[in-house]
Amino acid sequence: MNSKVLLILRILFGVFLVFFGANKFGQWLTPPGEMTADMQNYFGALMATKTMTLVAVVEILAGLSLLLNKYTSLMMVIMMSVSINAVLFHLTLDPANTMMAAVMLILNIVMLYAYKDNYKGLLS
Repeated sequence: MNSKVLLILRILFGVFLVFFGANKFGQWLTPPGEMTADMQNYFGALMATKTMTLVAVVEILAGLSLLLNKYTSLMMVIMMSVSINAVLFHLTLDPANTMMAAVMLILNIVMLYAYKDNYKGLLS
């Protein structure tokens, strides 16, 4: 992949992750539309178990990792669970707002592919 394109995507994804991870603490963005009862139950369980705090920390660390280009391979593997869960949540409970989660998953896959040489030992 072109190194300049990868650099731009890496920085954009890093900013995206830091911004949305920090938003889980600051809550300056409001969710679009009303939350259904199923969505409230889901987020209630995630908040009660502090899982959303963990997700926020992971997103911020992954974003900083991308911005600093340190430990990026490791953080992209860890971020796959967050990306897949975000897409599945939106596909099942909030289909109208799936686009941002899909973008996150696509960028995560692009970063995994860009650092594929770092996974050779893991996959052999």
